Amino acid sequence: MQLSESVAAASFPTIDAMEEKVDPGGPLIVVFGPSYATAAGLKDVRDMTRNHPEIAAIMVVEELTTQMLQQALRAGVADVVAAPSDSGQLLEAVERVGETLSVVPSAPTRAEAGGAEGRMISVFSTKGGAGKSVVASNLAVILARQSNAPVALVDADLQFGDVAVMMKLTPQHTVVDAVASINRLDAPLLQSLLVRHEPSGLYVLPAPVEPAFADQVSGADMVRIVKVLQSFCAYLVIDTPAHFNDVVLALLEESDDILLISGMDIPNIKNVKLGLQTLRLLNIPVSKLKLVLNRSNSKVKLDIGEVERTLQMKADALIPSDILVPQSVNKGVPAVIDAPKSGVSKSLEQLAGLFADSSQGRRARR
Repeated sequence: MQLSESVAAASFPTIDAMEEKVDPGGPLIVVFGPSYATAAGLKDVRDMTRNHPEIAAIMVVEELTTQMLQQALRAGVADVVAAPSDSGQLLEAVERVGETLSVVPSAPTRAEAGGAEGRMISVFSTKGGAGKSVVASNLAVILARQSNAPVALVDADLQFGDVAVMMKLTPQHTVVDAVASINRLDAPLLQSLLVRHEPSGLYVLPAPVEPAFADQVSGADMVRIVKVLQSFCAYLVIDTPAHFNDVVLALLEESDDILLISGMDIPNIKNVKLGLQTLRLLNIPVSKLKLVLNRSNSKVKLDIGEVERTLQMKADALIPSDILVPQSVNKGVPAVIDAPKSGVSKSLEQLAGLFADSSQGRRARR
């Protein structure tokens, strides 16, 4: 096993020997030899990556198979290289993994600095394809660019979250890593799990890489995670799945604001109306809710006023339809960065203006 930093490298026979000599805390890359490509070895690697999220693992294997690759990724390994491997190939893997290590510098939490908890905004719809992830990611980018304090985006669509792909991120850690450390989760540890979106400065906590991992996350776990994030973030934007479950309900109850996203078609509006009825039955305050009509200029023989009457809500934001949105998604570049002068970007900036204030998101909790 070889440990590599930007300035030094050392060899150790075991993980225990490495932990005795190395003081974890900063970003490190550990290269594991083929002897760790076993069930027992992968378990040790998984335990290490969960206990030390600031450490990235690379594994050298005798034969690179699809099964071995899957097992290694599930153990938290960032890259797998087949042996015999020349030094150039291994160095490329180290450099590639090193680019994914993004750690937020440790700093006093907002609570410690005398500030209030960050404002939590959940983006929700009861209909898939309404544009939740597009709205959530672009809103978070705008707030991050406007705020002097950190802003975080959490992908709470635990089975099929797309935020990392939409923002062209290659994260080392996900929500599952935060849950694995839930009993000792604090601001510095959670900061080390976030991946930074460099063009905007936004910090992202991605969804699990496999749908099956969603079963490991409970509503209580997510509440714990967002509470810690609120301790050092000015704003926290949550991208939720298009259905009600214990995670979604827990997050909606904790939210300061809930953006309800609706498209301009009958099935969308019907589902949003049902969702509104459910929220009212759950005693979610109406004051939290804001209606966002996506693709509002679509020529579908539906009037905005008619939609508002059906939902018994005034629209707080109208986002026009534009081909640049799917184009920006395919590029992995948020629309507000890819086309800042477009009508879509201006509408999203107006939406962000509903939350921005001179105190950079600081507010007293109810």
